[in-house]
Amino acid sequence: MHQLQPQPEVTTSLRLTTHSTSDSAVYLDHVQLSPWANLQTEVQQVDWLILHFNHWFSHLNVMLVRGDFEPEYFPAIKDLPARIQFAHGFFNSALHEISHWSIAGHKRRLLADLGYWYAPDGRTAEQQALFEQVEIKPQAIEWLFSQAFGRKFRVSLDNLTGDGGDGATFKDNVYAQVQRYFDGEAKLPRDAAHLIQCICSCTRSGKTLQSDEFRREMLG
Repeated sequence: MHQLQPQPEVTTSLRLTTHSTSDSAVYLDHVQLSPWANLQTEVQQVDWLILHFNHWFSHLNVMLVRGDFEPEYFPAIKDLPARIQFAHGFFNSALHEISHWSIAGHKRRLLADLGYWYAPDGRTAEQQALFEQVEIKPQAIEWLFSQAFGRKFRVSLDNLTGDGGDGATFKDNVYAQVQRYFDGEAKLPRDAAHLIQCICSCTRSGKTLQSDEFRREMLG
């Protein structure tokens, strides 16, 4: 069993201010909301996530916002902060979009949609293979976020009308990536590590994630 050991990611913003476990409770007191365990609906949980994320990352001039349609990232302009817009008010969509943002370095955060290539549903086998290649790390990080919240995580191939690819292989790759974050073979981006620490402070009394909480069979 391994404890998650986040390491600095050179591509992330250098403006990050980290907080130790000892002082996290003090600065989290600035956000006054019902404890996570008391929230009964997804709408309440989404409200909680938006308010907390926007507090935890205010120093990076970014906001998490609901979107009515498809997710999209808007870089900061003039006096407006950057916006991570997630789809239809869905909690899982918010975690997924945050995971993409957490991986992007400073330069990509200046680009619309973080500079990602994206082909819509109906991708060919070749397009789907490329999609899955760039989705392994974001979905691995999304699984870490989900586990910190005590929520079930499901991988997404996102190609219902095209060639769905090899779902089992993709799940193997996502699981392997999570384990690489635990054993130190891969570096967890600093903003992802910071968010996981903050979530665990609120939902797990500060108990850190452990490698044995993640099993391949959990992905189906």
